[in-house]
Amino acid sequence: MFDEEIKEPRGHETGMPIDAMSVEELTHRIGLLEGEIIRLKTAIKARNATRKAAESAFKL
Repeated sequence: MFDEEIKEPRGHETGMPIDAMSVEELTHRIGLLEGEIIRLKTAIKARNATRKAAESAFKL
């Protein structure tokens, strides 16, 4: 029973309670969220590039 590992949540969910989290846990979650923001911005850039390429291919 006590030998079971306490599993850390996989990520951060918007609105989840943070009152019981330590500064280290909060800092870790900020890092996770910043990484996710970079990933999402990269996806937006890729989609915009694809759209621009398609638009230029179909221009006459």
